[in-house]
Amino acid sequence: MKHEAKKIILAGGSGFLGRALSRHLTAQGYQVVTLSRRLGQPETVFWDGVTKGAWCAELEGAHAVINLSGRSVDCRYSALNRRLILESRLKSTRILALAIKDAVAPPKFWINAASATIYADTRGNAPANTETDGLIGEGFSVGVCQAWEAEFNRWTLPATKQVCLRVAITLGADGGAMIPLMQLGRLGLGGKQGDGQQWVSWLHVDDLCGIVGAVIEGELKGTLYNCVSPQPVKNVEFMRAIRGAVGGFAKSIGLPTPKSLLRIGAWMIRTETELILKSRKVAPGNLVEEGYSFRYESIEDAVGAIVASSKGIGHQHGERVPIIM
Repeated sequence: MKHEAKKIILAGGSGFLGRALSRHLTAQGYQVVTLSRRLGQPETVFWDGVTKGAWCAELEGAHAVINLSGRSVDCRYSALNRRLILESRLKSTRILALAIKDAVAPPKFWINAASATIYADTRGNAPANTETDGLIGEGFSVGVCQAWEAEFNRWTLPATKQVCLRVAITLGADGGAMIPLMQLGRLGLGGKQGDGQQWVSWLHVDDLCGIVGAVIEGELKGTLYNCVSPQPVKNVEFMRAIRGAVGGFAKSIGLPTPKSLLRIGAWMIRTETELILKSRKVAPGNLVEEGYSFRYESIEDAVGAIVASSKGIGHQHGERVPIIM
């Protein structure tokens, strides 16, 4: 369905997820304007995620605003980085709220990215966390998620529907976590990480685009969604699927990485083992209840499609792995 006259604003949309959404929405006939510190691309307007500016005019009459802003969590959790991770999310959400509130013709939808890492570490055969009965966790990352959602939810904007998406690790061929994971698989290093029993809740980027599209087209009526596949898997199964998709000798050889080596490796590349070792078992309760049809439900289908489509794609962007939380 084409939407020739409808404009979508992507705030912080110059990364992996933003590029995917921009391509998808453009193909659907929307006009996409990206708000970013990185200029030079068509339909990109400067914003700093903190203050009002010329970008506010883009919101007038827009169909939807989608906020993907936030400093990457792929870093060491130093005091400075903790502050920047939190402030980048709160300030960008707050300034968008103020701009929408002041708009003469405000957007019909405001979608704010959040994170499925808000839920507690889940082990064994415990039930998956849903929006209605999920157990909220504790710690730095969870605290950021809670503050982020609280900032979004404290605004009352009568003319704009607000929708929060708790996004899991999102997989695609031209960016994100799959790039280093495919490389590990090809090198024969794609074995289990830690004990391999931690749950991985994941989403194919095509389904993230589909969910966003369903929200702004009015097909999904709710205000909070876990953006995850309905089939979470354990890390050992996740890595096995990647090896199988990569093929070659990697299919039968996948050297494991114990916790001790993960800690050393994380320290060397300036990141945190939490991104790998936390057990995230999350279910898309509201999406299933409302009848959303996933394009990729199984990890084997998802990574198989990604590996197949990654051949010939250049990864010139040089970005660190963009994980929402």
